[in-house]
Amino acid sequence: MTDVPARIDAVVKLESARIVAALMRIVHDVGLAEELAQDALVAALEQWPAAGVPENPGAWLMTIAKRRAVDHIRRSKLHDRKAEQHARELDQAAPAAERDDVLRLMFISCHPVLPTEARVALTLRVVGGLTAAEIARAFLVTEPVVARRLATAKRTLAEARVPFALPEAEDLPPRLSSVLEVIYLIFNEGYSASSGDDLIRPALCLEALRLGRLLADLAPGEGEVHGLVALMEIQASRAAARTGPAGEPIQLHEQNRGRWDQLLIRRGFTAMLRAREIGGTPGPYVLQAAIAVCHAQAHTAQDTDWARIAALYDALARLRPTPIVQLNRAVAVGMARGPQAGLDLADALLTDPALRDYHLLPGVRGDLLARLGRVGEARREFERAAGLARNAAESAFLRRRADEITMAGVAGRTLGEAVGEFLAREDLDAATLRSYGQTLTRLCRAVGERLPLAELTAERVAEACATAWGDAAARTWNRHVSAIRSFSAWASAAAPAPDLVVGSALGSAVGSAPDSVAGAAPDLAVGSAPDLAAGLGAGFAVARVGFAAGLGRRPETGARTVPLGGPDLDGLWERADVALRERTLWRLLHESGATVRAVLGLDVEDLDLEDRRGRSGTGFVSWRSGTARLLPELLAGRTRGPVFLADRRPGPGRMRAEVDRCPETGRGRLSYERAEYLFKQATGATLHQLKPY
Repeated sequence: MTDVPARIDAVVKLESARIVAALMRIVHDVGLAEELAQDALVAALEQWPAAGVPENPGAWLMTIAKRRAVDHIRRSKLHDRKAEQHARELDQAAPAAERDDVLRLMFISCHPVLPTEARVALTLRVVGGLTAAEIARAFLVTEPVVARRLATAKRTLAEARVPFALPEAEDLPPRLSSVLEVIYLIFNEGYSASSGDDLIRPALCLEALRLGRLLADLAPGEGEVHGLVALMEIQASRAAARTGPAGEPIQLHEQNRGRWDQLLIRRGFTAMLRAREIGGTPGPYVLQAAIAVCHAQAHTAQDTDWARIAALYDALARLRPTPIVQLNRAVAVGMARGPQAGLDLADALLTDPALRDYHLLPGVRGDLLARLGRVGEARREFERAAGLARNAAESAFLRRRADEITMAGVAGRTLGEAVGEFLAREDLDAATLRSYGQTLTRLCRAVGERLPLAELTAERVAEACATAWGDAAARTWNRHVSAIRSFSAWASAAAPAPDLVVGSALGSAVGSAPDSVAGAAPDLAVGSAPDLAAGLGAGFAVARVGFAAGLGRRPETGARTVPLGGPDLDGLWERADVALRERTLWRLLHESGATVRAVLGLDVEDLDLEDRRGRSGTGFVSWRSGTARLLPELLAGRTRGPVFLADRRPGPGRMRAEVDRCPETGRGRLSYERAEYLFKQATGATLHQLKPY
């Protein structure tokens, strides 16, 4: 029976949640429950090829798994008659109780005590039944990374003594929101992949749909659950029409609507009707589903009710005023009330640090500028968006949009070319070159590396700096200002007559969103970001050197840095919302007492994990047990390159030096300013305050 492994795999995906949930009721430990479920799977692999697949394979697996659980309790050192009797009673649980168990399992796997990446992995594993290898392939990471995330998540749940119970009434809204968020993240990564070569990862979309439908069946009285299902059903209906023969993106208004899956659309409409029947104030998922319904009801792009969509985005922005929602609203308003109205809303987001590297902000601006006839600005925005996009298909699409715009007589060299020449000078030492490179790379991202140097204004530079470093410490601010002033003086000397043209300010940022590629209405609005005020401040001395004229140094107090105390550190180590890279960096800085630059300068090949030390420059950095527990998971099997890597690979025009690049992933070394920014956003303190003295 050659199809037995395939049938077992299908049964596991269908029955995984029910089996693990039933075992959780008996053993109260998600790690042990999954281990016992795996024992049952091994038994199936051993017996079914010879004996044949049972008539009810799910029930067979459940029976074997429960027997393993009872046997485990019988063998336990804590075994007594009462425990065994309790286990046998639970073994006879009614079907209704089993349904509640699956719901409990979903709440546990998405518990807020876990970081987002762990919630996603654990949900796909214990509820979805995916293997670590399948999860790794879906998210373009290695299998050991996923395995460690799963192990850490199970250990965290056990240490936190998270009960196998449904949330209390007062805790239900935030806990349910966490479950919906995880399912939505899975779908969104499949619907519009944030990295890699392909725009869509269908397997993740299908898995998210299956989890959403399961949750709707388990919690039929929750309107937001049905709203999320409706949203995903309708979005998934467009999958076949969203890409061309070569995998290139096709914008929503250009899609062949005859290729939209009508069955999925009808299922989405049905889920939306259920949400409306439940009543209550529409939540964010119901509002987004209503936007998707508007698109699905339009027989042609011209029939789209943009006024209705814009009004729905207005309501969504009032409920969830995140930068991504505001950007999506700008697209809708641009379609409903004209491109200038949309551009005004998009321009208001330019100084938001949360959108600093978000490729769709310049993408949306490029489309609106093109519709206004400002083709030169539009082309540069599309080029900047292409450079920021991490997905290869999206980047190529945006570059094509830029190439389609013909420009007459663009004079002079570009900012990127000038920066390249400036950094190629032989009179800069390695440390200065690295420092200048970090600053000017950020400037190129903010205003666009293909911007003609003659159009780079002091206003534009000042706004870009305010967005990137407005809330940085005086010393950090002054370092960036010095770099830009040096570059400005060099550029002025190289081109003595820079008649600068006034331009609009740009910013830069992070995120991902579906169907928002310039000109298409973004249907999903996700993400949240801190409300950060960025400004240059008053009273700074003004430099009068070219495009650095609006930048002045800030006074440095020279006060002694006060290290973080015990309670602050204890709270920091216990935070579950911090990414693994940051947790490792912060712990290493505290345990080693080394400088930030020394720690960021560590390379994998120079580490001695057994002796807990690594060479950095001419000295060594050592650490203790806290860092020792985190480093193996962070390295994820890498053998060369920087220990602390940036979030993504640099674009062709921003390639790092070989010494600052990981040969295995292509990603560059984490920059000092990015590390400092993330720590300040999380704690309000500076990295220097992590020193133990």
